[in-house]
Amino acid sequence: MNHRVGAERDRRERRHRGRGAGGPIRWVSVVGVLVLAAGLLTACIPPRPGTGRQPNPAFCDKVKKNSIVVSQGAQMYCFGAQTAQSTPRPNTPRTNAPVLTPANVPASNLTEDVAPSGTRGYGQAETSVAVNGQYAVEAWNDATGFFSPCGSPQYKEELTGYAFSADGGKTFLDMGGLPNNHCDGPSGFFYGGDPSVETATIGGVTYFYISSLYNANGFNPTGTLSKIAMSVCTATGSGATANLACGQPVTVAQSSECQTMFGFTACSFLDKDFLTVDPAHQRLYLSYTEFGSFTPLNTIDLAVCDISNPTVPNCFNGSKGNGSTPQPPYLVVAPTSPNLCENEGAYPAVDTTTGDVYVAYEHNWGTSVFTAQCAADPIRQVVNRIPFSSLTLPNPVGGVSNTAAINITSMGAAIIAGYNRLPNDFPRIAVSRPAGTVSIVWNDARLHPLGDIFLQSWTLGSLSPRGGPAQLNSSTGGVHLMPALRNADSSGLLDVTWYQRAVPNTALTDVVGAFGVSPTTSSTPANVLVTDVATDWNTVPTLVSPNFGDYTDNYVAATAVSPWVGTKVGIAWSDGRSGAPQAFFATR
Repeated sequence: MNHRVGAERDRRERRHRGRGAGGPIRWVSVVGVLVLAAGLLTACIPPRPGTGRQPNPAFCDKVKKNSIVVSQGAQMYCFGAQTAQSTPRPNTPRTNAPVLTPANVPASNLTEDVAPSGTRGYGQAETSVAVNGQYAVEAWNDATGFFSPCGSPQYKEELTGYAFSADGGKTFLDMGGLPNNHCDGPSGFFYGGDPSVETATIGGVTYFYISSLYNANGFNPTGTLSKIAMSVCTATGSGATANLACGQPVTVAQSSECQTMFGFTACSFLDKDFLTVDPAHQRLYLSYTEFGSFTPLNTIDLAVCDISNPTVPNCFNGSKGNGSTPQPPYLVVAPTSPNLCENEGAYPAVDTTTGDVYVAYEHNWGTSVFTAQCAADPIRQVVNRIPFSSLTLPNPVGGVSNTAAINITSMGAAIIAGYNRLPNDFPRIAVSRPAGTVSIVWNDARLHPLGDIFLQSWTLGSLSPRGGPAQLNSSTGGVHLMPALRNADSSGLLDVTWYQRAVPNTALTDVVGAFGVSPTTSSTPANVLVTDVATDWNTVPTLVSPNFGDYTDNYVAATAVSPWVGTKVGIAWSDGRSGAPQAFFATR
């Protein structure tokens, strides 16, 4: 398959422009910068190998002190490559469930994960995937970027990698990092991980959109905006002529505030982006968290792009700005909590019939463990509805019209063997028009210390409860973590996948799924084993934290044509069977 055409052309063009020489590796030392106001700020670089490519020590100081808890992408931004040590535990038999027939496929190619110096990167996690017709695109955080200078072949300096398949996920071509010719120099920006992939067919052409954190390449005392950008990709051809052509970064959102203290300016940081698409109304939506650096700002925001011209999206937050001036978000879904308890882990879904957008997030994650004033604030999953009538362009005429919430028993203080950070309970969300529901799934420790996967649904529009919560995992012995859910199938049924362990005293980890689940079920459905090899995460070296990410993904095929006939959902996760965290894929 000749998927490599676009990447080879990019490399030739970059060599012709003289970019091949690159520049210095973009690790920014903050030593000497943080001596502000007699120690007002403390250095945010812990004693770990490498530092982040970050120009915002004020934000990173919050992360270091656990006043906020952030994504893997933000961890990479602040701290760069990190070592992971785990206490070995005995390994016992794998989870007992029927085995998925299709084989697991590596989406990434480990031979590509080597910097120009010859240094191998260890760490691919936080996978996202979208499938459409014969095509599939998967993206992930990629540690190779820690060691690669600007101008590296295949854009290896970018911390967001991606791969392309034109045969229904049977094989993938690792494309390297997302294309970005704006890395070099003091005004340069780089993709910083936390990818999300969406797809739409418009005018008979298949498009993929890959979003990621997008942050400044160096320190600037006058402040530099934090952004979320995306690459617009066009899939064409089949077999030997198949190609994925991805464009340069399009800014989707950017900081809404910058504050100056003692001559140092720090802007708010955007975290945890995720996409949903409404091809019927030609809209692309992105939810994210915005954290203040000097201020307690902590909002859940929504950005929107008009994709009526699908290759040149018109984005109403990022693209309106000039790249250096703060811009208010298109819409604030959840304001900063009065008691400053953290809102994080936002995921969006859209009802393509009405155009209404639903955004789910977790309230009081992280701060419930580390912040005294949040100790009595119930941790809960919140779902908000924004009616399409409010989502006018360029500015909304309204906001959230309905809200629902459910209190949970969080796993945020759990110590998981082989996992190098405290876990999350973030909700994943999907709309089912045939069932008339919007549903979330999350991991919850109310019944078992190591968690179960629960499903809760509400009626579209009113957000009145539709039963539940229902437990989806049939095995209850070990860890159940990071459920994935994106979209319902044509019958309105849901496909949910998650990490699972058979018993408590093991680090052997599989991916398991419940497929064809009614959104209003009250019973536990049959479970299916997705992985054909389990990963012992105690034995896998990594340079990222959390080592196998804080989300997985799946996606119902947008068009059920060959080679998707007989399958309907693509599944993406981080897998350690090869001796390093690697992006994998399977179908169901």
